[in-house]
Amino acid sequence: MNKEEMLALLKEVQSGEKTPEEAILKMKLAPFEEVGNFARVDYHRGLRQGQGEVIYGLSKTAEQIEGIVLHMLRNGQENILITRVSKEKAEALNGRFPFTYHEVAQLMVAAEHPREGTGSIVVVSGGTSDMPVCEEAALTAETFGNKVTRLYDVGVAGLERLLSNLEPIMTARVIIAVAGMEGALASVVGGLADAPVIAVPTSVGYGASFHGLSALLSMLNSCASGVSVVNIDNGFGAGYLASMINKMH
Repeated sequence: MNKEEMLALLKEVQSGEKTPEEAILKMKLAPFEEVGNFARVDYHRGLRQGQGEVIYGLSKTAEQIEGIVLHMLRNGQENILITRVSKEKAEALNGRFPFTYHEVAQLMVAAEHPREGTGSIVVVSGGTSDMPVCEEAALTAETFGNKVTRLYDVGVAGLERLLSNLEPIMTARVIIAVAGMEGALASVVGGLADAPVIAVPTSVGYGASFHGLSALLSMLNSCASGVSVVNIDNGFGAGYLASMINKMH
């Protein structure tokens, strides 16, 4: 149950469509539900945090994902986000419930009901190799009802590519800067924009990049003000946080 659903329930009580006792029962049933012996679905997540529970699919079987999603669907959940789902797992789930699968981001949206995008989130990538993480961030933000602009392959090795796209960067409410290698992109973007910059280090790079550790440390040590950093390859976390910031306006 999210804030909109709670408000609708209270209005039904106000109008007499539901009794206070019926509303209390619905709220009592809302907090969580056990799914087999492997999950407890949190139905109050949307009320507390503004978005419903997101399923991390990497270490779950197709059967476990199906069980969780079907319980959420029966509870009226829409736009259920499932991250880190391999193509093989998505194929195994085909036909079990309605979903859209995004192969590049390895992300699935069940019971998709597109929302009109609001605000302006810009996702900037250092290189084409960063696209899976970029798309995870962008699709997460779009699923949560945000307008997203993508500026891919504009890294510091060819700075003119970034400088030719200053208008969307300077008018954004939030910017997600995704880069591997040495991770310099976040500092450059942070020095150009007056919006919060969420830096996402990726594991793209040669040996001394240490699978993203070099980019992570560079971003943490950024001299540009207003730059925050999420974990390596954590496009979902960046998209979620950007959505929260964007919707505060």
